[in-house]
Amino acid sequence: MENINLPEWAKELDCAVTVCDRECVICYQNDRSIAVNGPMTGKSMLPCHNERSKAIIDRLLTEGGKNVYTISKRGVRKLIYQTPWRREGAIGGIVELSLEIPEEMPHYLRS
Repeated sequence: MENINLPEWAKELDCAVTVCDRECVICYQNDRSIAVNGPMTGKSMLPCHNERSKAIIDRLLTEGGKNVYTISKRGVRKLIYQTPWRREGAIGGIVELSLEIPEEMPHYLRS
């Protein structure tokens, strides 16, 4: 399991932060991630994913990029943002941010 040292401000952030290593073992969860997913540090995240999701995880670990989508769960809308984290340019694993979002949300065009 990779040793991840995230800044202290991530611990109580008002969104879930979950980090895994290249073997898909969860190596960091902030307080919100633990509250939502239970304590998973040291465990593989693969058993709770279907084949389609596992293919996305594999793509993120081999090619990089990002996987971004929204979900509704128990009446709460969330934005899920998954992307590799890197160490010295090499993919070290995946970080997932899960943020609650309102049903209606303003969208601004900026130049």
